[in-house]
Amino acid sequence: MDELVKTIHEIHANWWIDLETGKRKERNVGELLCLVHSEISEGMEGHRKNLMDDHLPHRSMIEVELADALIRIMDIAGGLNLDLPGAVIEKLIYNQQRADHKLEKRRKEGGKAY
Repeated sequence: MDELVKTIHEIHANWWIDLETGKRKERNVGELLCLVHSEISEGMEGHRKNLMDDHLPHRSMIEVELADALIRIMDIAGGLNLDLPGAVIEKLIYNQQRADHKLEKRRKEGGKAY
């Protein structure tokens, strides 16, 4: 995952360049997170309407939009020098021990329901 974060950030280095000066610019983290959210929202809409993707018509829209969200997330991690792979591993381990993730807890009224 670490190599993928680096590669994706390198591929999208122009997202971090000021078009007028050609120098690296500081990105607005709120804007970056909203771009991830927009990809997720597009995926939800594609799933709701059972759409195929416009650019990759052999793939479902939800599949492509989730890929776009991952690309955005990994680019953010690369641009902000975040240890995303380490955080994912630690979070997976933590989630295995969470009481509210256990089936018996999720089955109770008010437990992890949508």
